[in-house]
Amino acid sequence: MKLKVLLFASAMAGIALAPMALAGGAPQGVWLDGEAAVQIFDCTGMLCGRILWLQSPHDPEGKPKRDKKNPDSALRQRELCGMDVIWNLRPTGPNQWDGGRFYNPDSGRTYDVKLNLTPSEALEARFYAGASFLGETKTLSLVPHGTSKGWC
Repeated sequence: MKLKVLLFASAMAGIALAPMALAGGAPQGVWLDGEAAVQIFDCTGMLCGRILWLQSPHDPEGKPKRDKKNPDSALRQRELCGMDVIWNLRPTGPNQWDGGRFYNPDSGRTYDVKLNLTPSEALEARFYAGASFLGETKTLSLVPHGTSKGWC
């Protein structure tokens, strides 16, 4: 029985490491930018993302970090770990998604976002307000879930 459980756990871990494709080749998986890791997943045919890892998941008192800068005071006590921060990304071409929104808990602001999967299998995320050329691009790498401290 223990062997079956071990084999099942190993198989599931292998599945978790591989990016899975949605219609249009969208990468599902956990993507890291250095300070946070976001799980990209299918949400009714679009892409969404939630925080799954934080470099510093706790505040100075050792409590889980909260959404303290949210403009809606009713949401300021929700934990950052597990929070949805990307939604409504639609495919716009091969390995490209646009029209989405990104909530940045560091500032409490929401931005437009678009994603591009590069030939080297990095995920480029462009965050902007209004005009894309005025934004910021971050490059994310696919990482296995749960391999270090800070995971939700």
